[in-house]
Amino acid sequence: MKLLIIYTYPNHKSLNYSFLQSVIKGSNENPYIEELQVLDLYEENFNPLLVFNEEKRRRDMHIDPSIKKYQNQLKWADKVVFIYPIWWGRPPAMLMGYIDQLFASNFAYRDKKGLFPEGLLKGKSVVCVSTMKGPTHYPFLWLNNAHKVLMKRALFNFVGVKKVKFFEFGNMESPRGNHKKKLEKIYQYFKEIKR
Repeated sequence: MKLLIIYTYPNHKSLNYSFLQSVIKGSNENPYIEELQVLDLYEENFNPLLVFNEEKRRRDMHIDPSIKKYQNQLKWADKVVFIYPIWWGRPPAMLMGYIDQLFASNFAYRDKKGLFPEGLLKGKSVVCVSTMKGPTHYPFLWLNNAHKVLMKRALFNFVGVKKVKFFEFGNMESPRGNHKKKLEKIYQYFKEIKR
């Protein structure tokens, strides 16, 4: 299995970075994971802004040379792991900018006759590891599960990814947030995962 980790948090002295280290540690101890790549969007200085004009059109985004490297990473990966905070009930703008550019028509999906497009990322799986200040069940109880609906239904299912696993960790700014237990859970998951 080839694993691509997309890390989206601007601070390496953070709990999110500790989750990244737990994913890497568990993955390195897993005999089913052959290769691992990490894309740190902030360290990479990824530009999340979309620019469209006479020379750069949205319909041509799938052939934009500035994102070719990132397209190759997604093609290469069997499993994609996203690590990010939930801010205002959704992933940060940096990650959404990456999604806007990478999950483009004729790369991640292709329009066809009928209601739904053809997903071009079939066969891949996704794991979302997210943290938030509020309680773990906040997105479900107060936001009608908006985060999972956005990520699973509106994005991953649309591009053909059917296997999506979520780890939503709440109370992360509290000393009672059980940080060590949650980090261990992530480590164990990636140490043992087979596909």
